[in-house]
Amino acid sequence: MPASRRTQIKLVVAMVLLAVVAPALSGCSSINEKVGAGMGDVMPQWAGGLPAGAPPRPGTVEYDRFMQERERQRQMPAAERDKETQSNANAQATVPGR
Repeated sequence: MPASRRTQIKLVVAMVLLAVVAPALSGCSSINEKVGAGMGDVMPQWAGGLPAGAPPRPGTVEYDRFMQERERQRQMPAAERDKETQSNANAQATVPGR
């Protein structure tokens, strides 16, 4: 076989392979959209997971409580809010394991 014929065969094989693999890879993106949302909760922060102070996910009971607490703090006067923030920071600093 001449060299140009081998090159043509390799090109056709590569194109067929690409045509088969491309739809499979695009299917992964739709799966990752659903799975990826929860993976950040499971992965450690150093591996790309959620940071320690991240708020809860929307649609959960924890999120509703978080938003209620946030609204309560928003309605407080600034002086009281600062005192509460400082007392919470001191309480977290004294809790072992954090």
